[in-house]
Amino acid sequence: MNTRLSINVNKVALLRNQRDVGYPSVVDAARHIITAGAHGITVHPRPDQRHVRPGDVTDLKGLIGDEFGGSVEFNIEGNPTEELLEIVYEARPDQVTLVPDDPDQRTSDHGWDLEADGERLAPIIAGLAAAGMRVSIFMDPDPEAMELAAACGADRIELYTESYATAFAAGDCESVLAGFVATAEAALANGLGINAGHDLNLDNLPLFQRSVPELAEVSIGHAFTAAALELGYNGAVAAYLAALG
Repeated sequence: MNTRLSINVNKVALLRNQRDVGYPSVVDAARHIITAGAHGITVHPRPDQRHVRPGDVTDLKGLIGDEFGGSVEFNIEGNPTEELLEIVYEARPDQVTLVPDDPDQRTSDHGWDLEADGERLAPIIAGLAAAGMRVSIFMDPDPEAMELAAACGADRIELYTESYATAFAAGDCESVLAGFVATAEAALANGLGINAGHDLNLDNLPLFQRSVPELAEVSIGHAFTAAALELGYNGAVAAYLAALG
């Protein structure tokens, strides 16, 4: 399966927000990234607006639709608060990724507990699906939770890959990776598509992509931005596409 590459441009917005001068431009960054061959753009608008802001979402939706004719996917991720859902229903992205992060978290650090949250998520997911948006939910590697993910109406899961990245860096990821493979197999058995993201980089991505069956999409943000500082947008996209084979 060809795994699609979606680039998260939050860190471009974070850098821009450090100074009130309007650059670097999130839209220009996305334009370069798409032109270089990425398959999608991801944003995670947080309540404190430290990264992308609602205006960025509107501008990026316009870029993807007007300049690229919808040939790349737009993915909005975040905790489905009223504020986020308002942004989502206005933008109508191709995919919404629901993430259980708190407003004061530096970054996402866990998946959904569907035994606790599945009943609350089900009508939210149903509403998004009825509006024509694919819904993915952020999940820890847990094969037994995949039946619950399917039951709440999700189209896909996004595997939270921090534990794999940490184990890979330590040189001992075999058992951890096996848990991700088992979760992916359980997801497929329950009719779910598979995305992945968080701390994936040029070093650890090839093994993960080869090992996890039917990996539809990876979302790369922080590591991509770091690579782009050295390689430029074009070079960084090319390197990640090569890492995906």
